Amino acid sequence: MKLAFERDDARQRIVGRFRLGEEYQGGSGYLHGGIIALLLDEAMGKAARFYAEHAVTAELRVKYRRPIRANSEIVVEGFVTRREGSQLYHEGEIRDEAGLLLARGEGRFVIIDPEKYRNR
Repeated sequence: MKLAFERDDARQRIVGRFRLGEEYQGGSGYLHGGIIALLLDEAMGKAARFYAEHAVTAELRVKYRRPIRANSEIVVEGFVTRREGSQLYHEGEIRDEAGLLLARGEGRFVIIDPEKYRNR
C-alpha cells in the first residue's frame, strides 16, 4: 500500500492523507473493514515515535461510524493517550475532507526491543 505518514509535533499526532482505490473495497464501492482497521493500526502504531520506542499491537478495537467510499480523500491520525510502563495506549481517527468522523480506533501497544527479535 505504501502508506506515508507525517509527524505533527505541534499536535503530537501522526497524520496521513490518502485516496484508496477500488482494489481496497469490500463491496458496493466502500472500503473493506479490514483496510480501515489496517489504516488505524498503522497510524496508532507509528505514534510510538513520540516515545522513540518500537512497539507492536497487542489489542485493537475499531468503531466503524460511517462507510468510507473508495477513491475519496481521507485523513488518518494516530495519537498517544497514555503510557503505563511498557504498555502504550493510542487512539486513531479517520475523517473525510470536511472533518466528519468516519472511523475511530483504540489500541494497546507493547514496547519491544527490536534486536531481541531480529533473525528469529
